[in-house]
Amino acid sequence: MNKLILFDIDGTLISTGGAGSRALDRAFLELFGIRDAFRNISMAGKTDPEIMREGLTAHGFSHVDGNLEKMKDMYLHFLRQEIENPLRHLKPGIRDALTIFNREGIPLGLLTGNLRQGAQIKLSPFGLYEFFLDGAFGSDDEDRDRLLPIAIDKFAKKGFEFSPQDCIIVGDTPRDVRCAKVHGANCIAVATGPYSKEHLLDTEADIVLESFEEREKYMDFIMRR
Repeated sequence: MNKLILFDIDGTLISTGGAGSRALDRAFLELFGIRDAFRNISMAGKTDPEIMREGLTAHGFSHVDGNLEKMKDMYLHFLRQEIENPLRHLKPGIRDALTIFNREGIPLGLLTGNLRQGAQIKLSPFGLYEFFLDGAFGSDDEDRDRLLPIAIDKFAKKGFEFSPQDCIIVGDTPRDVRCAKVHGANCIAVATGPYSKEHLLDTEADIVLESFEEREKYMDFIMRR
């Protein structure tokens, strides 16, 4: 089956219970002595390095003198601690959907703004990381719109040949939709993150789900691609 499904993480596969934002704030406090540094910075759909740069700029720090790399390292350090919280949870229907795709022989990957190590830290407690063969991450490129070709290239090195039209990107924000459509890829938008179904219906998403509990709807779409 010549399809590749690429998943966003936060708001799509899981909720971390706020672990990512807490880890960012703790990292900034540790490095620069400023509390709640990301309180007024929107994070939905952005890559981790993009968010970090915005935080540094907002508080008058340069991101070209090693501060960004220090932020990445410190963030990952605190993320390992913060992911261990009782509020983290899988989004509805996700484990069932991933199991079905594996059974159907559909390769799965990640397309996410998370750093690669951050993605592993977030998904491993749920036993999800092993579902994904590879992917494109915020550590590959800070511009989410450039991640799909990177993912395709990584899968090509593993012996899979996909064009953008063979790919289905799954995400919960308009940015996920845009990063698919700029390359002519298909997109499933799911209203399990910060955006409502009505908001996502106003994007170019091919279909919009309330959640991955709508098995018949998403399987019908995927099998017709």
